[in-house]
Amino acid sequence: MIEKLYTIESGSLNPYLNMGLEEYLMYHTGREECILYLWQNERTVVIGRNQNAWKECQTEELEGDGGYLARRLSGGGAVFHDLGNLNFTFLVRKENFNVEKQTEVILRAVNSLGIHAEKSGRNDITVDGCKFSGNAYFRTGDYCYHHGTILLHADRELMEKYLHVSDKKLESKGVDSIRSRVGNLCDWAPELNRERMAEKLKEAFGVCFGLPVEDFPGERLAGEEISRLAERFSSWDWKYGRQIPFSKETEERFSWGEMRIQLRVDGGRIQETRLFTDALDVELAERAEKCLSGLVFQKKAVLDAIDGIPTDNAMQARMKNDICGLMESFF
Repeated sequence: MIEKLYTIESGSLNPYLNMGLEEYLMYHTGREECILYLWQNERTVVIGRNQNAWKECQTEELEGDGGYLARRLSGGGAVFHDLGNLNFTFLVRKENFNVEKQTEVILRAVNSLGIHAEKSGRNDITVDGCKFSGNAYFRTGDYCYHHGTILLHADRELMEKYLHVSDKKLESKGVDSIRSRVGNLCDWAPELNRERMAEKLKEAFGVCFGLPVEDFPGERLAGEEISRLAERFSSWDWKYGRQIPFSKETEERFSWGEMRIQLRVDGGRIQETRLFTDALDVELAERAEKCLSGLVFQKKAVLDAIDGIPTDNAMQARMKNDICGLMESFF
């Protein structure tokens, strides 16, 4: 049961420091606490845990313009951050993790501005059908977080410039461009700014949980540990991931997200496997990668291996079934 609410705002615009602080807070959230962390990144494309950086982002153009590429711990798709966007993270232990209540904080805050917001699809919050908030989730052991964007007056031209979004994904949303799919809250409340939005979020946080909201104690922050985490997020290996000289590739879009499978097959065996996906679930793709590498490249061996992957819920079971179907295309 949650008995204490804290808020903390980052003073940095650097995505690696902000993500390092986010991970630090996750591991230092008390069992009966919930933390609302607010932060902003300057000109950044953030990709999901299992996404291919080059497929999702115009990386050279972004970094040539002084921007940042960042990879988060959670799944889901790529998003663009700038100073017209306010990010939020709810950090809480597993037994108190409640997506519905956490989402209600965002909805209440936006509705209090006279804007009618509603949850849509697997992880979006919209106004009049336009997405202003994409959400993603992460859990490791007992530690969890739920984070997302709130577009206030984000630069939609830069968003379209730096992001690659597949035609299949746009078709599934019934739109023909990124710009036509997203909306800024300032389109409905022109005077809205970061400070006002942060104030409304903190008020809604207290109301939804029925507790007073306090500032997170500064003495609980360990600068050296946060810097070490930030260093990992900024590393080339973490941002771009290991690429393989694949000999076989297939991809498809499903109800739960896109999946691209790359295999390096040599000597009749799968030497390396890479699964790229914007699925919110990050675990199943990683399990599939591990179970396929080293296998004899034969249909029965491959499908039996996938069939033997353990699943924790109905979503993972559905993903496993679809991956089996996609793997069959290799044979």
